[in-house]
Amino acid sequence: MESQHQNPTNSSQLPKTNPSDDHHLSQYPSKLLQTIRTNLLFRSKWAELNGAMGDLGTYIPIILALTLARDLNLGTTLIFTGIYNLITGAFYGVPMPVQPMKSIAAVAISNASFGVPEIMASGILTGAVLFVLGVTGLMRLVYRLIPLSVVRGIQLAQGLSFALTAVKYVRRVQDLPKSKSKGKRPWLGLDGLLLALVYACFIIIVNGAGEEYQRIDRERQSTADQGDQEEQEISATSPRTRKWRRILYSLPSAFMVFMLGLVLAFIRKPKLVHEIEFGPSAMEVVKISKSAWKDGFIKGTIPQLPLSILNSVVAVCKLSSDLFPGRGEFSATSLSVTVGLMNVVGCWFGAMPSCHGAGGLAGQYKFGGRSGACVAILGAAKVALGLIIGTSLAAILSWFPVGMLGVLLLFAGIELAMTSRDMNTKEDSFVMLVCAAVSLVGSSATMGFVCGMVVYLLLRLRKLGSESEKPPSAVWIHGTP
Repeated sequence: MESQHQNPTNSSQLPKTNPSDDHHLSQYPSKLLQTIRTNLLFRSKWAELNGAMGDLGTYIPIILALTLARDLNLGTTLIFTGIYNLITGAFYGVPMPVQPMKSIAAVAISNASFGVPEIMASGILTGAVLFVLGVTGLMRLVYRLIPLSVVRGIQLAQGLSFALTAVKYVRRVQDLPKSKSKGKRPWLGLDGLLLALVYACFIIIVNGAGEEYQRIDRERQSTADQGDQEEQEISATSPRTRKWRRILYSLPSAFMVFMLGLVLAFIRKPKLVHEIEFGPSAMEVVKISKSAWKDGFIKGTIPQLPLSILNSVVAVCKLSSDLFPGRGEFSATSLSVTVGLMNVVGCWFGAMPSCHGAGGLAGQYKFGGRSGACVAILGAAKVALGLIIGTSLAAILSWFPVGMLGVLLLFAGIELAMTSRDMNTKEDSFVMLVCAAVSLVGSSATMGFVCGMVVYLLLRLRKLGSESEKPPSAVWIHGTP
């Protein structure tokens, strides 16, 4: 009875909940849904669809080579990377790419003993390290300490590397499973050099330097303050000319080239229709032995980690802030965590180790990607293909004109390399070029990074004691950690 009399007193002494807290909690799901809707909003349907094709020049050759050479489960990889695309598009609100980890892929293609268990082990370990670096805040420290000129050197090297690989794809016949060139590409044929040059010219006419569609919008809003020469050019052209120019510049060039490539694949081998097996590929947990963990770490994780930190996190974080200022959460912490989670989860089921990439982001931006809808379209297509035809897609892609992929990769590489054009001082350019040159010649972003940092620090030391002179470069990267 005594306890019953004390209950009202005890209940009156309990802390009262703030109604505003409950109100905020109840509103959280609706705010989250609104954020996702905004991030997946189509800025332009054709432009976003076209931008989704901008990353295929790197994605298809690597995935196809590993499927044919190392029996990678293409269906599982499509499903998981498609889900990654959907999630990153909804979270970041920009065309954040999902690409295969290139260093791990290169080891697997060149080393016959590096099979699926070793590939997955290296992906899981790389993802775990990146996840830890992200949640502990160490990645944020790394991002703050790397000078902008060094980042630009890494981007320039990666862009030129893509461009050089693209030229090789266009000029020479490729054996993708062995990652080797067979000989000179013939001028004529459904995968001939002439057709590849026609594709390139078509993309240049439609896209130009990648900003033509924005210029069209500015034509409608041009004033006397926005360049007299441009105003005179606009007024001098007839309405019909402006209409046709607007139609031409709005064509989804990359999407049209890719669809034409699929048609040509079936023309080159009509019996492909009979090789397609409908239904998803069997999905199972990969069994990884102790030796596979060891080889995966030594041969795969160790060379991949510097590339992932520099190109998948630091360079992507800076490029995202450059291309989309004031929009999205482009922190080094979030990028490191998302890359880590992708691999810690997906690799157990046989999905190719994946990461973000500055080259993929530049390629999707080049062809019109401006929102998360761009990669969401690509992700939905990957999931659908993985569920409908699975690994059978490899048979189709093996007959896809490689010259077309080279053209797409060429423009993606050039777009990435062009981000280095903001290095305005001689000191900045010097550091950037040293970093890029070493990265290209040694085929190692890590070595280029080390040399770039050493040169940067030497220039800083040289300036010590000279208060009348400004230090080289805007110094460190400033961004939201």
